[in-house]
Amino acid sequence: MTVFTRQFPDIERLAFQRSPAPQLVTSHRVMIDCNEAFLQLFGYPREALLNQLTLLIYPSQADYHAIGKRSHDWLLDSDNGFYSDERFMQHKNGEVFWAKSHGYTLTPEDPFKLMIWHFERLDRAHQGTGDLTPREREIALLIVNGYKSKEIAQRLAISHRTVEVHRARLMRKLQAKTVVELVSKIIPIN
Repeated sequence: MTVFTRQFPDIERLAFQRSPAPQLVTSHRVMIDCNEAFLQLFGYPREALLNQLTLLIYPSQADYHAIGKRSHDWLLDSDNGFYSDERFMQHKNGEVFWAKSHGYTLTPEDPFKLMIWHFERLDRAHQGTGDLTPREREIALLIVNGYKSKEIAQRLAISHRTVEVHRARLMRKLQAKTVVELVSKIIPIN
């Protein structure tokens, strides 16, 4: 045993807890461990998350079920046990945000039995998902969080009219007639 390992006998635990990367350990989609960066990202105290379904950090049950099915199917067909996507997640205060997630199963024969997840909040401009441009995606995120066109324009330092044009394109692409319908198509409720 080295001097260093005698000084820090549980170096692996310390590295996990203090890692700057938000990490979560799940078993059958129940949160069994997480690090400090994960707690900070989602705004929960540790005791509020442990032994809870990951549904708690999703904005809707529909997202929870759809992403669960997609990732489970991918992992069953994957040779490397790795899954990655971009998705909406929800902070404790109700704020919805874009996140990149990476998951790795430690039990390939039953992928959700034991998994390690890493999350990264995507606040910057990034590649669009599906048919949405990066700007449409950025505006969609603000609409979902309840911002009005003038507030979005001010926040993004663009004109109110530009926001309206992007909002109209979003509504056309997602076949929504109202803002409420648009939000429900961005984040399905059921």
